[in-house]
Amino acid sequence: MRLKNKIAIVTGGASGFGEGIAIRFAKEGCKVVINDINKSGGEAVAKNVRSNGGEAIFVEGDISTNDGWKVLVSRTLEEYQSFNIVVNNAGFTHKNQSMFTVPEEDFDRIYSVNVKSLYWSVKNVTPVLENSDGAVMITVASVAGIRPRPGLTWYNGSKAAAIITSRSMAVELAPKKIRVNVINPVMGETAMLEDFMGMEDTPENREKFLSTIPLGRLARASDVANAALYLASDEAELITGACIEVDGGRTI
Repeated sequence: MRLKNKIAIVTGGASGFGEGIAIRFAKEGCKVVINDINKSGGEAVAKNVRSNGGEAIFVEGDISTNDGWKVLVSRTLEEYQSFNIVVNNAGFTHKNQSMFTVPEEDFDRIYSVNVKSLYWSVKNVTPVLENSDGAVMITVASVAGIRPRPGLTWYNGSKAAAIITSRSMAVELAPKKIRVNVINPVMGETAMLEDFMGMEDTPENREKFLSTIPLGRLARASDVANAALYLASDEAELITGACIEVDGGRTI
C-alpha cells in the first residue's frame, strides 16, 4: 500500500474531487480526516471509507477561517496524534457570468475559500508537518488559473493566486522538508459543473465544453485522486513546487 502508516487531512471531502481523494487514499492504507461544511455528506464519505475497511473520521468546519483550521488540526491530533499529508481541496466559484454582475459577497467568498484558506492552513499545519516524515501539502487548484475562460474572471484569478502561492510556499517550506505541489484539473463531473458552464448540463451544452478538451472528456474524481496519490506518496519525494495538469490537454 502506497500510503501505509500515513495520515491525511482532505478539505472539501464531502463530495467531488475531495471525496475521490479521500477514498483513494484510504484504499492505499492512509488514515483520512475528511473536512467539509457539509456535515451529512462528509459523514457519509467517512462511513463509506470505514465500511470498505479503511480508517476515516469527519470533522465539520469552515477552512476559510483560523478557527476552522484550529478545530480541524486539534481533532486530527486528538484522534491520530500526528499527520503527514494535507490536501487543500475545498473550493468555491461564482456562476459563469459577466465579471460586472458577480455579487461582492460571492467575490469575497471565492477568495476566502480558494486563497485565504491556504494562509490559515500553512499557519496551523506547519508545526505538525515539520516534525512528520514524508510531509506534503497538495493544493487542488484549476486549469482556470492557467488558461482562463470568459465568464469566470474572479474564480480564474483566485485559482491563479492559489497556484503561485502554493509554489512560493514550496520554496519557503523546503528547509522544513515539507513538499508543496499543485493539481490543476479541467472542468469536472462535480456538483459545481453547471456553475462553471453557466447553463444547464445537457448533452448539447456539455459538448460545447468537451470540444475544447483534446482528449474529449471532463475530469473525474478518480483522475484527480490518482494524481494526488502520486504526489502524496514517497515516490514523489523529490517533487515540490510542481503543477500537474489533469486536463485532457486543455492547457496545451
